[in-house]
Amino acid sequence: MSIARIGRLLSIAAACMLIIGPLCAAEPALEDLKAFADGKRPATAALQKLIDESDGAVTFPAGTFLIDAPLRVDLTVLGFRSLRGAEGTTRLLADLSGPAIQIVGSHNGTAAPESVEEHIWDKERFPVISGLEIVGKQEQADGIELVRTMKCTIRNVLIRRCRYGIHLVERNRNIIISDSHIYDGTDTGIFLDNCNLHQMNITGNHISYNKRAGIRQFNGDVHNVQIAGNDIEYNFGSEETSGEIVLESPDSLISEYAITGNTIQARPENPGANIYLAGSEQNAPGASRVIAITGNIIGDRDKNIVLTRTSKTTIAGNTIYGGNTLSLHFQQCANIVLNGNNIGTRPSAHAQRDSYTDGILLENCADCLITDNIVSEHHQGDATSGGAITLVDSRHCRVSDCQILRPKFRGVHLIGGVGCVVSDNSITAPDSGEFVAAIAVSGKGRAHMVQNNWIATTLSIPVVIDEGTCTLRENTTVAP
Repeated sequence: MSIARIGRLLSIAAACMLIIGPLCAAEPALEDLKAFADGKRPATAALQKLIDESDGAVTFPAGTFLIDAPLRVDLTVLGFRSLRGAEGTTRLLADLSGPAIQIVGSHNGTAAPESVEEHIWDKERFPVISGLEIVGKQEQADGIELVRTMKCTIRNVLIRRCRYGIHLVERNRNIIISDSHIYDGTDTGIFLDNCNLHQMNITGNHISYNKRAGIRQFNGDVHNVQIAGNDIEYNFGSEETSGEIVLESPDSLISEYAITGNTIQARPENPGANIYLAGSEQNAPGASRVIAITGNIIGDRDKNIVLTRTSKTTIAGNTIYGGNTLSLHFQQCANIVLNGNNIGTRPSAHAQRDSYTDGILLENCADCLITDNIVSEHHQGDATSGGAITLVDSRHCRVSDCQILRPKFRGVHLIGGVGCVVSDNSITAPDSGEFVAAIAVSGKGRAHMVQNNWIATTLSIPVVIDEGTCTLRENTTVAP
């Protein structure tokens, strides 16, 4: 063999070593990480090293890894990162206080392109977390925390036994949480914690058995949140206000939520509400506004939907059942549309086993429309006051074109208030002797109108009104 040929072979060998060497060098590090996969000793340092030294796409191997400090992904320092488990076979045991995984960016703008600084696109945008399980081992352990991120996507994860499954703080934009299981948490599944947040999609998840709430907002400046196609169930156990979806903003804003196509259920003995919204007293009712609750199955809780100091909200096309105390309770609300819902339906087996009250109650509300609903077998009220639909001290509200079937005491009761209309409803009395009136108007109200209602009852006076409160005309009474 010539010297020239030997030289060429040596050059090729050297080039191969340059390519293969780094790959071979990486193998011992991976093998070292696998040595922690039994979950018996902390793997925090090894996992953090993998994140820090990665070229961006971080893949955790299969196994159970114990962590005793947060795995911090500082996008401002590291640049682009995604964290991917081995298709559900990677488990992180979070033996710590705080998040198992913390994603930190520096986005200070909005979702508008002109507000996004160039370094966000160059280093930080679109972190992805997928394919892994996080299990809390301490009471204060959290799953994933997002801080000032832009277009973060979380998908195909299982988070359980954590205080907060996914915790959003400070400021975030354009977040997607999908196809995940957030289960058996000690507080809240997805928590918007005094966060400035616009544009968030929560889609296709199971969010169940969290003690305080499935999804919760507390304060912050929140807009454009889509909660669609999820199963949100059995979120109870806290002494605080609890529910499947709990939005509270005593000092700031709730705005532009679309809650669509979900199953939202618990148990009738659980306190709280399936959906609970409470706006600020400082700007009532405008601080909780522009909300759509459509096409959901909502049932089995002390109350199904509670709105307090809320406006410009549409509740339409839902099946709502099993309100142990009430189906819907609106307080100090305005411009609420309740349309086309089936309210009070319940499986016959539950009706025999559980004692439901159900009922729709508006207190000190204005400019609300209750129309085209089926309201069946509601027991709200007693011999002296209250009915399937009760309006107390409310103004310029309308109850029309509803099917009110077999209410225990009354179909509709207006108590006080000004300028409410009860029109074109069909009210069918129950067989019970406790039925008092199809429609009642009482208290110090004025300028109400009751007209064109069809009433099936044996009562000789089915519409009972206090003098001077109401105009009564063209109602029809037939035998049931």
